[in-house]
Parts: sequence; C-alpha cells; structure tokens
Amino acid sequence: MMQQSQLGRARRDAFLARIGARPLIMGILNVTPDSFSDGGRFLAPDAALAHAQQMVDEGCDIIDIGAESTRPGATPVAIEEELGRIEPALALLAERLDVPLSVDTTKPAIAARAAALGTAVINDVWGLQQDPAMADVVAEAGTAVVITHNRHSTDKSIDIIEDIRRFFERSLAIAQRAGVPYRHIVLDPGIGFGKSSRQNRDVIARLGELKDYRLPILVGASRKRFLGKLTGDGIEGTLIGTLTVSLAAIAAGADMVRVHDIAEHAAALKVLQALRDRET
Repeated sequence: MMQQSQLGRARRDAFLARIGARPLIMGILNVTPDSFSDGGRFLAPDAALAHAQQMVDEGCDIIDIGAESTRPGATPVAIEEELGRIEPALALLAERLDVPLSVDTTKPAIAARAAALGTAVINDVWGLQQDPAMADVVAEAGTAVVITHNRHSTDKSIDIIEDIRRFFERSLAIAQRAGVPYRHIVLDPGIGFGKSSRQNRDVIARLGELKDYRLPILVGASRKRFLGKLTGDGIEGTLIGTLTVSLAAIAAGADMVRVHDIAEHAAALKVLQALRDRET
C-alpha cells in the first residue's frame, strides 16, 4: 500500500487546522474531457497548473482535482485512464504549489497513488460506500477524507436530511472500522447527487441539523443544474445562483464551499466575515 508523503501529511494538518477560523474555499480543477462546466480545458498538465495557480492567487485554500466526471450520465472511466489523466497534473501541482491538494475519486488505487504524490485529502462522492477498500486505503495512507452523501436515484417522498444522516452513520462506521481518525473526516451533504431541486434547497436550509456530528461541513453547489431553475434563466453556470447558495450554506453552518469561481467567492466571503466580525 502506498503511504501518504511527508508533504501530504504536513499539508493535511495545515488544512485541518485552518477549518473553523474562517470559511474556506475549495477550488475545482477538472482534468476531464466531459465535465459539464469546464470539460477539456485543463487536460494538459501545464494548463492545469496555470489554472490552479490562478485559483491560488485568487484566494482558494485547497484545490480539488478530478479526473472522472461525476455529472449525471457521465461515462465511467477505467482506473488506467483516470490515473493517466490525474497523475501528471497532480505531480506537477504538488511540486509547484504550496496549497493542500484534494483528489476527487471513488477508486482506492487512485487514492493510494494520489496520497503517495502528496495529496492531503481524498474526496469520495460515494462516502466510502462504493468500494470496500477505499476506507482501508484512506486509513493506511493517512489522508483526510470528504464523505459525500449520494443516492443512485432521486426519491422526492423522503426526508432528505434523515436519509443523509443514515448514509453518514454507515460511512462513519466504515471509517471507524478501518481506523480512519475522526478528526480527519469532513462531511458533504452532496448537493445535486440523487436529490430533487426541493431537496437541494432543504439541505441548505437544514444544514444546522448536521452540526451535531462535530465535523466540518463542505458544500459544493457550484454551477449545479438546479440553480438555473431557481434563477429562471435555465443556465447551469450562473454565478449569482452559486454565490447565493454558497453564502446561504456558510450562514447555515458550512465550514467550506467547493466552487469554480474563486475570486468572486473570496470577495463575497470577505464581506460576510467582516459583517460577522462586526457582530462580535
């Protein structure tokens, strides 16, 4: 099993230590040809590095790299292909950038290689439940992990927060059995994953109900499809919709947001923080 590098451990600890001091920004870097928003733009390692550096300059705290699209209907990617996409970019970013790196994958082999290259966080959109080996890899490699709620299909009749809590309980039990330290876990309620537009809104409004886990909460609503329905223009990539949901999530208890548009979120969160400081 590949172990987390010394660099990865240092960046993991620095990242986890910053949580709670202020809202954090996770920047999205897709090295994919088919992501719904920016597919194909950053496949080349040099292009990935340039965009990552821009996000750092604009104020992101951690960069999340994905080599397999998680959009609805996306074609699954073989391990060899995913590794071929992500390894060159990840190696370059780990060497050139000072910020911690996260890798968005559901495959244990990718997670293990990412940890060896200096990755601080594994972001698993199936919350350690798709592949039974993932929790063991995370535990042995020593990375932090984002446990994301997901569903294979949408069921409008369910209480989505109750469903999220059941899912988290299973994931946390898996993590505990594997030996993943509780302090290394971040929870993501999975906006847009197996949820109706109403359920996505319910998650944001009721985010505080997940605070009793005493774990950091990450919310990723950036450019999601339901935002276009809410603004009335039908545009997935609408910035105003993303900003509104991100700020609402932070106000409701989220500790960080996963977004494409860094500069705009950094400015908005700076204003929000100033307003909060005025209240104390």
